[in-house]
Amino acid sequence: MAALGNQGTVTEAAGFNPEDDSKRLREAMKGAGTNEATIIEILAHRTIAQRQSIKEAFKRSVGKDLPDELRSELTGNFEKVVLGLLMPAPVYDAYELRNAIKGAGTDEACLIEILASRTNDEIRALRTCYKTEYDRDLEEDICGDTSGMFCRVLVSLLTAGRDESTTVNEVQAVQDAKELYEAGEARWGTDEVKFLTVLCVRNRNHLLQVFEEYRKISGRDIEDSIKREMSGCLEDVLLAIVRCMKSKTGFFAERLYKSMKGLGTTDSILIRVMVSRAEIDMVDIKAEFLKMYGKTLYSFIKGDTSGDYRKILLELCGGEK
Repeated sequence: MAALGNQGTVTEAAGFNPEDDSKRLREAMKGAGTNEATIIEILAHRTIAQRQSIKEAFKRSVGKDLPDELRSELTGNFEKVVLGLLMPAPVYDAYELRNAIKGAGTDEACLIEILASRTNDEIRALRTCYKTEYDRDLEEDICGDTSGMFCRVLVSLLTAGRDESTTVNEVQAVQDAKELYEAGEARWGTDEVKFLTVLCVRNRNHLLQVFEEYRKISGRDIEDSIKREMSGCLEDVLLAIVRCMKSKTGFFAERLYKSMKGLGTTDSILIRVMVSRAEIDMVDIKAEFLKMYGKTLYSFIKGDTSGDYRKILLELCGGEK
């Protein structure tokens, strides 16, 4: 999947000077009213690493935390995007997971999206951040908030134990496909553990081969079988894993599309995907979005959001094309 070079819409700003940026941000918040245009111009065009330097420069020169200052000036979804941009990636993931778990009810879709799509290193980093930021164990929190096989799949993903090599064992791939078929379509009731063992542990290239073999054996796409055999959150998490293996950018394009189509916008998903992927693969997600839905991501965001919230998302989207 790794493309050459950066596939993000946000790249390092040339001639970067954190002191200058910090000073401009301070001026944007001084006096009555806030200059949102300056905030967007700076924060949507700096990398995460550059934003950390701006935060340090701001604290040095003002003696206050930049996120706290912005929090007191901004509101709503625009504030959420800005504060998200100021967090290092694993801190942002940990923050989103904590919000998904705490309080009444659980945002299972958030748990699924993050844990099914991150690399082993990213999962290890977000676990550490979760512990540091909240003095809590993420696995314990997830086990306290979810149950059954859904919980077991999330815990397996949390171990960051997926094989990340590119080796395909042909014999094993056929065997895996056969066992998945026998665990689902070919029997009464479903042996869900087999799905967990194969989908949460094998590497991407191997799984693509398994999906191919599965189609030969069953005459069906693995996604169709999961939909027939599973339900609820377990179905959702297994489908997310399969889709991330087939195409991670396709997975995120679909998340963005579903967050905006129909009545109302699921802003939490829209914000999380735009903030977390802007520096990684947003260029590819945009291309995939256009291919899948025949419209640009830019036009979707433009039609579905408004005000400064729209402006900053469009900057992160990186233009019409």
